[in-house]
Amino acid sequence: MLFRNEASTPHFLENISYYRLKGYWWDMQDDYSLHTLKPNTYFEDIVDRYNFDRHLRLILFDAIERIEIALRTKMIYHLAISYGGLWYLNTALFESTTITLPDGTVKTIHQNTLDELKKEFNRSQEIFIKDQRYRYPNQDADAWKTLEVASMGTLSKLYKNLKHQLPEKASIAKEMGLNLHSELSSWLEAITYVRNIIAHHSRIWSRNMVKRPTEQLNNPVGKWFVNPLSAVQTKKPFLTISSMVYLCNHITPNHHIKSKILELFKTNPTIPIYKLGFLNNWQNEPLWK
Repeated sequence: MLFRNEASTPHFLENISYYRLKGYWWDMQDDYSLHTLKPNTYFEDIVDRYNFDRHLRLILFDAIERIEIALRTKMIYHLAISYGGLWYLNTALFESTTITLPDGTVKTIHQNTLDELKKEFNRSQEIFIKDQRYRYPNQDADAWKTLEVASMGTLSKLYKNLKHQLPEKASIAKEMGLNLHSELSSWLEAITYVRNIIAHHSRIWSRNMVKRPTEQLNNPVGKWFVNPLSAVQTKKPFLTISSMVYLCNHITPNHHIKSKILELFKTNPTIPIYKLGFLNNWQNEPLWK
């Protein structure tokens, strides 16, 4: 590895671990078994990738916050209006699918999600939750309290497990810009996966996405993509990031998520953004214009 300013390198390595940086130079190797690097591989270029990724994660976290809060609000509103404040406890509203836990216990997905929701409620230090626990220790709280402290993952599972024929499930998806609730469920899972990566300050750069949103949108041309996406674009962060931009367009039409991403790209012209799946004239697609 080469250095433009070797004297500054110890400072970086004292504050950013070797193996954390290694993820950013992995593709710069010419022999993955010997871990030898390609010619003209500079340490400073790796640090630039690292800083680029850090700034991108901050922008995406802003987008996720908007999506999570909108989802929470819409679930509380639509379902409480129709089924009351304790709708989330109503087993008739949820699929009866079961799962087997690591300890061998068999539970419905709904019950398992309720268990997670209860844990989040009990450990919350929000004033209104502490007041609820003090004043009504043996009483379930209404959804507008309980879901306010639910994680993105729990919200996503709760939404996905709602019965498909519920009109409220379709209404929530429609208000977020999607015609099918199954699409929204898929997108929420993928976004939750990215949220967990970001929450642990892990690498988005050049990562293959384990959870990927569906891309077969039945929406008017001009809001999404005109051309089919390549396999690389679907497995890299590009598709999930695009999904976030799309949802934010409907949740907060005057948001600056897209412009911040484009500005980040503009101010880092040497960063190979195709490693994130931004390739094949992506910038000419309606969503990104």
